[in-house]
Amino acid sequence: MGEALADAVRLALRKVIEPESGRDVAALGWVDAVVARDGLVQVTLAVPRDRARALEPLRASAERAVAAVPGVISATVVLTAHRAEAPAAPPPAAPGRKPPAGQGAMLLPDVRAIVAVASGKGGVGKSTTAVNLAVALAAQGLTVGLLDADIYGPSLPQMLGTRDKPRAVNGRIQPLSRWGLKAMSIGFLVDEETPMVWRGPMVMGALEQMLGQVDWGPLDIMIVDMPPGTGDAQLTMSQRVPLAGAVIVSTPQDVALIDARRGVRMFEKVGVPVLGLIENMSVFCCPNCGHTTDIFGHGGAKAEATRLGVEFLGELPLKLAIRELADAGTPIVMARPESEEAATYRAMAARVWEKASVPRASGPKIVMA
Repeated sequence: MGEALADAVRLALRKVIEPESGRDVAALGWVDAVVARDGLVQVTLAVPRDRARALEPLRASAERAVAAVPGVISATVVLTAHRAEAPAAPPPAAPGRKPPAGQGAMLLPDVRAIVAVASGKGGVGKSTTAVNLAVALAAQGLTVGLLDADIYGPSLPQMLGTRDKPRAVNGRIQPLSRWGLKAMSIGFLVDEETPMVWRGPMVMGALEQMLGQVDWGPLDIMIVDMPPGTGDAQLTMSQRVPLAGAVIVSTPQDVALIDARRGVRMFEKVGVPVLGLIENMSVFCCPNCGHTTDIFGHGGAKAEATRLGVEFLGELPLKLAIRELADAGTPIVMARPESEEAATYRAMAARVWEKASVPRASGPKIVMA
């Protein structure tokens, strides 16, 4: 099915004419990649670097042609250079400002506050933290969206306990509803074991689709579960949506804190305020005897927050129940609201909302080294 749709998309691209040469984009050899899965289509056009900005109308025309193909639920066409070395990325837009020329309008205008939950490295419990923060915010009566921005390793289907496929209504993808949230993940659109063997432009295109072509509607806050690191997804988010801030999750040991430090500096560089640090797995609690052990050390994130001049939002233990409930698709904030861990998540969520919902008079200055 996916290959048949990809073939239909390639055929449609033969009708997209580049006006200067009078030839279609396929004949010019510009169709670099076409990926189609479950109606989600990504196209990369490899064009001459010096003409990329002037070819924006052609890109838009190609996107319309692809969207008109029967069976396409959502389409994104991106341009990438292939005849010269790619130029340095332009400075990203600060929150609340227009993006650089050629990048289009900022996405998600009806979301009051957008908060990225990030980490410098994987395996620190970032996704568990993001889900529980989102559920805690919804429990406070807020309208909450939860976006899984990790294209290569989506975790929301497992953590929300659903693998339903989103519907499309009038060409707009409908987010799934779960635990009081509106949620979207690439994991809802592809099979569980399907590897996303995509290059950077395809990843950024998929993320833009989930931001701009999903019917999120008005929201008080959106929590974005970021992939680990400081790559394409982080740059796309900082350029294309007015981020209210970022929350950095780390474990206490030095190797994780080094990466957390990079994450803080990255968000500072692109003009996104860091709302605070969370220390996850701060202490191990034995489920049998209740004995506690600092297997990763303790207090490292709090000390790092002080050193970096950002707020320490709190700490969470390494506890079996948190992991078991996350794997079962029932976040502990919802499944065991009376627990100490649920209370900690609620306190963190309340503080994040308090800081993120404050209007900012103007965007910060951006300094790119």
